[in-house]
Amino acid sequence: MNPAVSLYIVATPLGNLEDMSPRACRVLGEVDVVAAEDTRHTRKLMQHFAINTTLVSLHEHNERERAGELVGRMRAGETVALVSDAGTPLVSDPGFHLVRLSLEAGLSVSPIPGPSAMIAALSVAGLPSDRFCFEGFPPARRGARREFFDSLRGENRTVVFYESPHRLLESLHDLRESWGEARRITLARELTKLYETVRQDSLSGLCEWMEAHPEQVRGECVLVVEGAALITAGEVFPEQARVMIRRLLSAGLSVRDCAEIAQEVFSLARKPCYREALELAGEKG
Repeated sequence: MNPAVSLYIVATPLGNLEDMSPRACRVLGEVDVVAAEDTRHTRKLMQHFAINTTLVSLHEHNERERAGELVGRMRAGETVALVSDAGTPLVSDPGFHLVRLSLEAGLSVSPIPGPSAMIAALSVAGLPSDRFCFEGFPPARRGARREFFDSLRGENRTVVFYESPHRLLESLHDLRESWGEARRITLARELTKLYETVRQDSLSGLCEWMEAHPEQVRGECVLVVEGAALITAGEVFPEQARVMIRRLLSAGLSVRDCAEIAQEVFSLARKPCYREALELAGEKG
């Protein structure tokens, strides 16, 4: 280990233990303490690799208090490794407060890279990956979830979500209602595990497939969704969107409001909608 490093952020397997890196094993065995989201889960992993380091819990309910304790131990000269239940810590998992407090205390933090469900799903999704955004878990309550999806409807980048199996179908239905039936989506389920599933379809098609295959509504799920349609100067603006903008302009709405409404309804980029609304307003004038 690097003697200057106090805190290591260690990625662990998503499911297949062969994905555990030799470096991750070595670091977990050499630090003074391992902070784990679920000590019962991590203990099994460490037992498999014959690692006997002391374990302490660090989860969403105790992170602020535990972070202070761990920083105190590191300032006294101990080294700490942080792990989540699976994959790379801090990606929709606890750890942010510990890392920030460590940095504020002048301690050195180092990543031990490895598996990430988000990146693994993106790599097999068959959707553009040069630009993407990760939005974590959608809200659990339906009203908040619908507002959340509506706010992202015009996002042009590929969008990645995590979702719990017991809310998967509800989220897919809400996505279909908000983003339209034709939007492409890839479900990546139980990655690296025995029943791994990767399926790309339209939102409508995936909803129908999931309803016909209830056995697929299990395990850890990642949703990778196509971004909103980009329209360049050389492409044809949708006639339905143009008709809507004309009607809205006739009703007295501003160019900006017409453009924003067309963008949301038809999942289009902002600039072409504004350009079209401006041109139609000129014709109307």
